[in-house]
Amino acid sequence: MNNISDKKPAIDIKKPCEEVDINWSGENKYEDIVRMIEDGYYEVDLSGAFVFVNDALCKIFGYHRNRLLGANINDFADHANNAKGFNAFKEVFETRIPRKEIDWEITRGDGEIRYVEASVSLIMDDDVKDRVIGYRGILRDITGRKHAEDELRRSEERFRFLIEKSPMGIGLLDKDNNYRYVNPKFIEMFGYRREEISTGKAWLRKAYPDKEYRNLVIANWIYNMETAGIGEARIQTHDVQCSDGSKKTIKFSGVTMETGDQIIFFEDITEQKRLESQLVQAQKVESLGTLAGGIAHNFNNLLMGIQGNSSLMMLDMNEDHPYYVRLKNIEKLVQSGAKLTYQLLGYARAGNYEIRPISLNQLIIETSDTFSTARKEIRVHLDLNEDGCGIIADQSQIEQVLLNLFVNAADAMPTGGDLYLATDYINTANLKDSLYNPKPGDYVVLNVRDTGIGMDKEVLSRIFDPFFTTKGLGRGTGLGLASVYGIIKAHGGYIDVESKKGQGSVFRILLPKSKRPLTYGKSAPAEMKKGSGTVLIADDEPMVLDVAVQFLQALGYNVIPAKGGIEAVEVYRSKKDKIDLVILDLIMPDMGGGEVYNEIKAVNPDAKVILSSGYSMEGQATDILGRGCNGFMQKPFEMETLSGEIKRVLNK
Repeated sequence: MNNISDKKPAIDIKKPCEEVDINWSGENKYEDIVRMIEDGYYEVDLSGAFVFVNDALCKIFGYHRNRLLGANINDFADHANNAKGFNAFKEVFETRIPRKEIDWEITRGDGEIRYVEASVSLIMDDDVKDRVIGYRGILRDITGRKHAEDELRRSEERFRFLIEKSPMGIGLLDKDNNYRYVNPKFIEMFGYRREEISTGKAWLRKAYPDKEYRNLVIANWIYNMETAGIGEARIQTHDVQCSDGSKKTIKFSGVTMETGDQIIFFEDITEQKRLESQLVQAQKVESLGTLAGGIAHNFNNLLMGIQGNSSLMMLDMNEDHPYYVRLKNIEKLVQSGAKLTYQLLGYARAGNYEIRPISLNQLIIETSDTFSTARKEIRVHLDLNEDGCGIIADQSQIEQVLLNLFVNAADAMPTGGDLYLATDYINTANLKDSLYNPKPGDYVVLNVRDTGIGMDKEVLSRIFDPFFTTKGLGRGTGLGLASVYGIIKAHGGYIDVESKKGQGSVFRILLPKSKRPLTYGKSAPAEMKKGSGTVLIADDEPMVLDVAVQFLQALGYNVIPAKGGIEAVEVYRSKKDKIDLVILDLIMPDMGGGEVYNEIKAVNPDAKVILSSGYSMEGQATDILGRGCNGFMQKPFEMETLSGEIKRVLNK
């Protein structure tokens, strides 16, 4: 400020303004103006001392007029603001051109900082031409506006931070259908930059290259936007193709603002959908597994009756009897039926497994050789790890898994093709692109790849469903892959499949790696072993009970039959000293095998008990065996099996 001195004011500016009446001199030419305006008005001399102020300026500064007059303007601001004011006053002095909107910060009498906006113009001497005698101007308090602007700026910064760091993709589409902005997450999610999708039309063509699907998306979007009110979000879900060709399932939330612009939120729910699909599949498998297990249980009881009666008839018959061959055929049919229930129990994850360390490689070699002999049009290629790839499993169940996968591959190659079988070891730390989350550890991985016709998404989503088949009526049971799924799960393993129409299929199986030495081979055929003693047998199925009684009698035992659990407990309490062995059906309506076992053990802790069931050894039976039960037999069983199990238990 030109000629503004640093001298101290003539009055004490530290004293606050007082409310007093102001008497204006009628000679003051500004009297009418200053009474009317709400902004502060000031005049200062060349030293910067106030020579005139109005009421509004006194209120802004928080001082009475008499205490402002004579005070220097520099005393109400810090050094930086004084420098700003000096430069503004100097410019006006040199250019003779008034300045507007000079921002200052001043300190009121109560110590509060106020933001003001001022104008400056020259006061000229009326008597001497071109002589400057001071400065005048208007001063407006903009503290409220300044605070509002600062808050708006902070709000914009917070909003920008939220948008930039949002875990959701965000795009701004103006009313002319042009993308004005996309946030970093949008670019990361889809790979498209705003320049590549400058318009909504460009986005639609890239995100939905299939015209039919794109038209569906457009129709849904238009309907939602037309029926939604201002600020009302409408949500829809579509599959989007990304810049790298991959597809993601995206949940869109579009909101129309008052300006006509749309803000769109993009949420990637691909993983969520995959997990939901897995959950639905698991629930489906669980419920259908329960149904399959129940069917297998009842069917095994029927097979037990058929098996038992045919075996009893053959006891009194020579091989040259005309019915002997027919009875043998009945036994074979029973065995076929038992294999079917074995599949059902395998799907229900309730198979009666003989678990031991086995070589997966050896099983693959043997089963693939057998398969190749029957299906010569299929070329089998082996790429097996040099180690044996040991697993802890039931040999016959894993054989069933392999054969079902081979047959499934052959059905996909009706005119011939190639079947690739590969094994290796893998640790979960190195497992990538998996549809499941296995328990940490080492696994044997088996890949079964064919060059067949492949599967579309619809078939792929249902291949492990029981009774689902693409072979047509009468050509398949739909239990092959369902039982594969159940068996692998029951062995603590995992299975998934990748396939595309016309590009073949790849099944990948993970089974826990064995830490025990490998064994291999099948057990020797059972022999009939007769014995003596008294056996209490309980079963609620009359046909099964009748056959079992006759089995036992034919083997030389005295038999006490019981038609249910309650009767078995009563009989045992009254005749415990005469009973050498108890055979209990696991599932009985009045009192189950587990409860009967507890009651018998309470009467005689040394009682010898064998469980029997159309179900398997898993679940409830395993629990009872863990409490000391001596053995288990799954129906339908042969006389040789029954005799051997009784001998084993009685000789303990």
